[in-house]
Amino acid sequence: MMYSSRRKPVLYFKEERRFLSGKCTIYKLFGLCMVLVLVSLLWLQLSCSGDMTHEERHAPPQQPPPCPADGQASADDPSWGPHKLALVVPFRERFEELLVFVPFMHTFLNRKKIRHKILIINQMDHYRFNRASLINVGYLESGNDTDYLAMHDVDLLPLNDALDYGFPEEGPFHVASPELHPLYHYKTYVGGILLLTKKHYHMCNGMSNRFWGWGREDDEFYRRLRKAELQLFRPSGITTGYKTFLHIHDPAWRKRDQKRIAAQKQEQFKVDPEGGLTNLRYQVESRQELTISGAPCTIINTKLECDQSLTPWCLLS
Repeated sequence: MMYSSRRKPVLYFKEERRFLSGKCTIYKLFGLCMVLVLVSLLWLQLSCSGDMTHEERHAPPQQPPPCPADGQASADDPSWGPHKLALVVPFRERFEELLVFVPFMHTFLNRKKIRHKILIINQMDHYRFNRASLINVGYLESGNDTDYLAMHDVDLLPLNDALDYGFPEEGPFHVASPELHPLYHYKTYVGGILLLTKKHYHMCNGMSNRFWGWGREDDEFYRRLRKAELQLFRPSGITTGYKTFLHIHDPAWRKRDQKRIAAQKQEQFKVDPEGGLTNLRYQVESRQELTISGAPCTIINTKLECDQSLTPWCLLS
């Protein structure tokens, strides 16, 4: 056993030397390798040609490309429905919030298969902020390709996918209802996010233009809905409570214009029986098509006009 175990490596070494030293054997091996390579290449080419011919004969019909990652609506996709939403955002100088809002809402609505376009109505004049008038502008400038609108605050983001942004055929739909809004909980509240068909908005003559500064315009609009005999609908079955929305407004950074001057204190509690779309005065300075983190939106730069004999509080003294 000892002899046998010592013989094996010696014999292996001698065979290796004999193999390396034989010049004729190297040439033969080289030639044999070349022949094998050529045969292999020829066989591979014939096989691929045969497979391609077989695939061309029996290949299934070409499939359509996959949907975009963000769920962008296809023009002929019936699952997205026939309606298109104009997301109207009254705006002034809140760019940090806008950078968050546009891509968030574009993704949210695409995920819910809501055809939409986002309209940022930017107030450029020197008057106090007028949310209601800017929403009126958004309604008039939204185009014939949309049939309903969302009056949407730029600082309120929906966190629950169960929230309905679909066509409110039966009547105005208050998405940010009092039992869900993180700040405002009184029963007649209709601010934050409200969906209406264009027909219903026109029945209300839009919103009153006499509310310069922050607040009160949505409370007056609630009375318009009742006057037009429109039933107000709100979400049901939402279990997330006050965590349904994310409110991204920073009151320390963005001060609200809550000052009431002169007759504004009394006049703003009254119903405006005539004002609205019929007495709105504005100019569109420019339109800009922007993309924010892949989300498209339209900026409508607007200058409002103020009749100071009717609403002297459009300017701060």
